[in-house]
Amino acid sequence: MLLYLLVIAVVLWIVVFRYRRRRMYKLASMIPGPKGELPLIGVAHTLVGNTEDIMSSLQNFSYEAMENGGIIRGWLNHILYFVLVDPVDLEMVLKTCLEKDDLHQFIRKIVGNGAIFAPVSIWRRRRKILVPAFSPKIVENFVEVFAEQSVKLTKRLENQVDKGPFSLWPFISTYTLDSVFDTAMGVKINAQDNPDSPFLLCMNRILNLVCERIFHLWLQPDWLYKLFPQYIEHQKCVKEMHGFTDKIIKMKRTEIKKYESQSKDGTMYDLQAYRRKTFLDLLVTLSGGEQGYTDVELREEVLTLTVAGTDTSAVATGYTLKLLSMYPEIQENVYNELYEVFGDSDRPVVKEDLPKLKYLERVAKESLRLFPPVPFIIRKVLEDTTLPSGRVLPAGSGVVISIWGVHRNPKYWGPDAEHFDPDRFLPERFNPGHHCSFMPFSSGPRNCPGYQYALMSMKTALSTILRSYKVVGEREPTVIPRIRVKIDIMMKDIDGYRVALTRRRPRAVSSDNRENA
Repeated sequence: MLLYLLVIAVVLWIVVFRYRRRRMYKLASMIPGPKGELPLIGVAHTLVGNTEDIMSSLQNFSYEAMENGGIIRGWLNHILYFVLVDPVDLEMVLKTCLEKDDLHQFIRKIVGNGAIFAPVSIWRRRRKILVPAFSPKIVENFVEVFAEQSVKLTKRLENQVDKGPFSLWPFISTYTLDSVFDTAMGVKINAQDNPDSPFLLCMNRILNLVCERIFHLWLQPDWLYKLFPQYIEHQKCVKEMHGFTDKIIKMKRTEIKKYESQSKDGTMYDLQAYRRKTFLDLLVTLSGGEQGYTDVELREEVLTLTVAGTDTSAVATGYTLKLLSMYPEIQENVYNELYEVFGDSDRPVVKEDLPKLKYLERVAKESLRLFPPVPFIIRKVLEDTTLPSGRVLPAGSGVVISIWGVHRNPKYWGPDAEHFDPDRFLPERFNPGHHCSFMPFSSGPRNCPGYQYALMSMKTALSTILRSYKVVGEREPTVIPRIRVKIDIMMKDIDGYRVALTRRRPRAVSSDNRENA
């Protein structure tokens, strides 16, 4: 009898649940679904397996969206998502659907309410403080840091010359971590000298754990996650990252107070540490000093910058070097431009050099187009939203904005959308039809303010490495680069960006130059 009543209760609950969501079901039925969608579980069975399998499924959804007018819908059990690859439609979503999807709760457990991941109510206030900190005049002052760390990176790579293929990831990820810590907090963590840095190991591992929770539904409820062994590891990593950041924030507060008190009484103070303000300095000042951000709020912003900035720049740099190893003629064009700017000099890059590296920038942008570090953005639909295409997204659903897909949409990029062609970014050729066709760092009010920061870091590292070494890999026989990728919050290369290095030889001085000398 009890079992009979329980069955009746469950059936009634399902009926009421579906009745309340009847408009969602109706609107969803008007938009095509993906191949292989099953009753009840929807596409959940396609998002199992390893991170390469999951990325492959997400890529397939993107291609299906291209074939169906730029959108498809998919049920993840009872949760409705739409995949968008049309820039006109997704522009409206990015401007009007500002709330992050509930899946972001898992990254918030690490970084808190940093501006990139924060709910709208918190994001609005923090965005006003964050954007001025990323102004071009401030960011260009960090080139000195990028140059210093790039020189160290190049010296570390010396041990890999003529030794065959190796993984670039430990080298470029420690370069970006050192750069981010120096620019964000004014701390030299020296990860390049110590690749087993606890902070770096914890950051890499916890991003993997977050990705597991996002794509495995049984790991999502907190009460259930605590029963799995991953929970202990997760908490250990969070404690390490929070503790390290909190310690730096307290040190910075003390430094600022000392500087301010000695400035007021006229005492001379060593200003060497203040010749270049870090993001932490700026966040303290712009938020109102002692009356501004709390230590927890500072930790949230600094950790967000660290996690996002480290992996984004490293991933983008890795793909660019890998692509150059596959297309040596394009790499030679890059080197020719570098030679025009630097000659055989091994001097560090300065900020005045970067605007001259126009071809290198086109290569970097084409790399970002084909292999965006953040391939997907997910937003909540809080109320029915009619798209420019006429389709209606029902309230209560989620939208997966496929940056990977929109960057490869032949409707806007042409039949050669899959080709690696840096010259498509020539001013006279660059005309994708809509500004959201190229958005490696998102678009709209919640776009990433660190685009110029990442591009400067990339260009500095790439120019320093490529002046010293040729990057060698298996030559790609077609214009369509084939790189196996996985989703690990960021989209990463399966093999850790394996390449080989050979040393560049200085170009011989021509007879005319010798005579002039």
